Amino acid sequence: MTSSPSDNLVDIRQLTFGYGARPVLDGITLSVPRGKVTALMGASGGGKTTVLRLIGGQLKAQQGALLLDGADVAGFDQAAWYAARRRMGMLFQFGALFTDMSVFDNVAFPLREHTDLSETLVRDIVLMKLGAVGLRGARDLMPSEVSGGMARRVALARTIALDPDLVMYDEPFAGLDPISLGTAARLIRDLNDTMGLTSIIVSHDLDETFRIADKVVVLANGKIVAQGTPEEVRNSSDPLVHQFIHALPDGPVRFHYPGPSVEQDFGAGLQPVPPTGAPR
Repeated sequence: MTSSPSDNLVDIRQLTFGYGARPVLDGITLSVPRGKVTALMGASGGGKTTVLRLIGGQLKAQQGALLLDGADVAGFDQAAWYAARRRMGMLFQFGALFTDMSVFDNVAFPLREHTDLSETLVRDIVLMKLGAVGLRGARDLMPSEVSGGMARRVALARTIALDPDLVMYDEPFAGLDPISLGTAARLIRDLNDTMGLTSIIVSHDLDETFRIADKVVVLANGKIVAQGTPEEVRNSSDPLVHQFIHALPDGPVRFHYPGPSVEQDFGAGLQPVPPTGAPR
């Protein structure tokens, strides 16, 4: 990523991507403001994690442009991608810690892999990063000896070990109890602000995500159906956004998967059974 005066660290312009014959993103345009927390939301299968993979270079857009810090990634060679990824951090769903390494060694891994720092400096940085997530005292534990919430915080310490400019979170709240979830959300917001990060969160947790995000983008059917502040998205009049925000079982995203009618499957004489509580 090269220096740019743009207010956005990531710019996506008319981007299209699909897996084989299945389209996932259809000409989307969105920006990720510097120093802010941007949330990608929407129903499962809407392309949220695909956006993260495109930004990280695991996938390549079929049409459109993706700019990182003002540079079009279409012109990146392998060396440019390595340089760009060193300025990114990724918190994977459920942490993805190395199970045969201690908490300390998990956080030290990117420092040992990508820098020539002495072990003394590595130790100091690791303890500072673990301190930032409240786990300096857990340095000698193994991943099997920490709770799910603690494991997620260890993974977050590893994510920020190289002081990235951009941190991407893929479902950081999945499977956490209310206390751990609130702690993780507060850490994401606090680290973003104190370290001057730019953060992208893929999440289905409405309450915590809306509480910490500066900008929310809702993806559905390959398109962006709403984007703006959490309050603007919450008050959207779009039927699909309304269904998503209020967790309604039926709406533009139908409860029944498309298929033959009841008459076609069972014959014209059979009437569908009404749902529980419905008038008969």
